[in-house]
Amino acid sequence: MLTQVARVSRHAIAIARAGAPHLEPAEILHLCGGCSRSTSARVRSVSLISLPLRLPPRPHHHNHHHGRQSHHHCCIRQDKRPSSVRPFSISARLNPRYLISEGRTTSPPDKEPEEPASLRASPFYLETGYSIFAKRPSRPFPPPFVSLPSGSFSDPLTTHNVSRGRRPYVNGEPVRGITNGDDAIIIADKTFLAVNDGVGAWALKDRGHAALWSRLIAHFWAREVMKTFENADSKGEDVDLADLNPIQNLEVAYNETKAALKGGLLKPQQDGDQRDNQNQTADESKSQESISARTSKEKEKEKEKEKSDANDILGTTTASSALLHYRRPSSGSASSKSPTPVILATTLGDCKVLVIRPSSNTVLYHSTEQWHWFDCPRQLGTNSPDTPLGNAVTDTVDIQVGDVVLVLSDGVTDNLWEHEICHTVSASMQKWQAGDDDAKDGPVYVARTLMNAAREIAQDPNAESPYMERAFDEGIAAEGGKLDDISVVLGVCRARNLNQEM
Repeated sequence: MLTQVARVSRHAIAIARAGAPHLEPAEILHLCGGCSRSTSARVRSVSLISLPLRLPPRPHHHNHHHGRQSHHHCCIRQDKRPSSVRPFSISARLNPRYLISEGRTTSPPDKEPEEPASLRASPFYLETGYSIFAKRPSRPFPPPFVSLPSGSFSDPLTTHNVSRGRRPYVNGEPVRGITNGDDAIIIADKTFLAVNDGVGAWALKDRGHAALWSRLIAHFWAREVMKTFENADSKGEDVDLADLNPIQNLEVAYNETKAALKGGLLKPQQDGDQRDNQNQTADESKSQESISARTSKEKEKEKEKEKSDANDILGTTTASSALLHYRRPSSGSASSKSPTPVILATTLGDCKVLVIRPSSNTVLYHSTEQWHWFDCPRQLGTNSPDTPLGNAVTDTVDIQVGDVVLVLSDGVTDNLWEHEICHTVSASMQKWQAGDDDAKDGPVYVARTLMNAAREIAQDPNAESPYMERAFDEGIAAEGGKLDDISVVLGVCRARNLNQEM
């Protein structure tokens, strides 16, 4: 039996203590809504007041969304809450079973696709980096997405070869991006960043492969976005901002993913499966006479559906991306004679897109999380009612050169408050600009620092976290950070053909 205990947030107590130092602990507890009837609860809560005031404040929660959100433009917003931030150690202890990876691009050096001419002519690009942490290795992708192992002792033990390697393939082409546990990330042509968060609970199913769902949707999504620029190149035209439609691209990617995973699971012991199916058919025929309520036509439809779905690969994933483009100056505008960089932020679910201006340590934009209920975000895939056209949202955000665009999985936002993310990124950018030796790898250092900050909280059973507070709001007992896959993908907006000083 789960016993739920009402508990006051340490943030609320710390803030109340800072704002009213003359009050007694019991009065602070009363103002914070704590229960003073239980002596044990009182002692526990009062002891928390002595914690340092570096703890972050209670965040503002957005309302849950049950319908389609409207598109809107973002205005600049500065966080007015206390700027105290928890100190994070970059060299936190690492359990060897966890997997960490980082880099500037997700494309292998020998597989880097050629950048479309319309993108090369763009006045802006993203200087990119990523850092990812997997709480556990993802389930291996099944054939036909990877090559089959050898079936004979006279052959090599594996059919992996130099030309193909261990990369997964779909429809004859290598799958773009990188898998991180159940997450998938992708950086495409210095303009497109995406993070998809596969729902890990599908690992409990025999045919569950959430990581494959998230990876394929990211692959097809990036490919569809790049097709817009390639089609413009073939016509000798430029791509206007109005020509870009990431939601429609995601819809196509979703449908292609469903088609690729429909009946896509090849079972190694097909003969045994056929015998099991034959035995099952025989048993059904014996009991056919006892089932009088169903017609033979209905049973045929059910059998056909079961047969057609028997090898489907199951899974669901959230989706989020940031696409960099620009707005051309209007012909009649004297104030704007140069193009303006623009981010198209698209989300479905609880992954987040953030735009941060390090020079002023402010958050210019943050996407809104979408939930069915607590800990159940909107998602694409098996048995989900959500669709890109029906539920995804794209926001258009004007930015400046030097702004940092981040696409983050909930492994970051469940462990760090927004002002902590902003402070960590801004401080890392300052070290990079100052030429610090630790920051010589630039955007990778910024991504690594943020990933480590989130990981430190995720692995701390006694830490405060946004996820813990949201759980308390729902009446669920929770402690510490949330151990999850952590994906950080970012890009710093740069002007092309200009020697930008850091």
